[in-house]
Amino acid sequence: MTRPPSPVTRPPSPRPSPAGGRGGARGPDSARPGDVAPSARISPPLPPAGEGRGEGLAKQAAPDWRAGGFGVYVHWPFCASKCPYCDFNSHVAKTAVDQRRWRAALLRELGAARALTGPRRADTVFFGGGTPSLMDPETVAAVIAHIDALWGLAPEAEITLEANPTSVEAGRFTAYADAGVNRVSMGVQALNDRDLRALGRTHSVAEARAAFDIARARFKRVSFDLIYARMGQTPQAWAAELGEALAMAVDHLSLYQLTIEAGTRFGALHARGKLILPDDDIAADMYL
Repeated sequence: MTRPPSPVTRPPSPRPSPAGGRGGARGPDSARPGDVAPSARISPPLPPAGEGRGEGLAKQAAPDWRAGGFGVYVHWPFCASKCPYCDFNSHVAKTAVDQRRWRAALLRELGAARALTGPRRADTVFFGGGTPSLMDPETVAAVIAHIDALWGLAPEAEITLEANPTSVEAGRFTAYADAGVNRVSMGVQALNDRDLRALGRTHSVAEARAAFDIARARFKRVSFDLIYARMGQTPQAWAAELGEALAMAVDHLSLYQLTIEAGTRFGALHARGKLILPDDDIAADMYL
């Protein structure tokens, strides 16, 4: 047997104003059916007898997690070269990557993931790596189509592909847009050539700016990454670089502090005292 709902509680009705009329507060006799005073509290029904009070209320309040946002991340683990600071799951292939076999493997993996998640709707798709802009556009198109077939893509789904801003990879931007990508995230990392070389990047500032212009013409949204607290960098230089980035009218900037990770070339150099970074106070100034 369930308990009846708690009654709606009402504070005492305000007294009518001396003048009455439309501008005054209504008296006790002027309340309309269903009116609830502004400060009234409507208590939820109590849980069934034998069920814990907290458990019953939690069941009422908890939303269905399947109704929330859902994103699919697709990893492409190959790079043309390994950056000295990178400890991600990325590898330089010694031979040409067999795109057909990798495409088939990705589609099988997506099918296995669908069996685990059940029916959902994908709001976002993110191609990360590694360097996804080394994927054949046909592979990207096949993956997007398979995600749509398995889960269904939301009408305004954001589909992002990470890219290096080299001239070769920028040349594929039109094909990626045709495949369904509508946002590109570029690993610019620095806006001066000296630091790009120190970070092991294979593009120049001129290439990055040219790739950015191409991306702006091909995609709805464009973002790029910058690394700060680099070797020899000052807060003043970082502020100037941020000003350059903002002047490019980028839709979104992702800013990352350079960190030293074990197992990387920078990690080995730092352990031997051959890689000096700005101290914590200077890095904090750059963050703020």
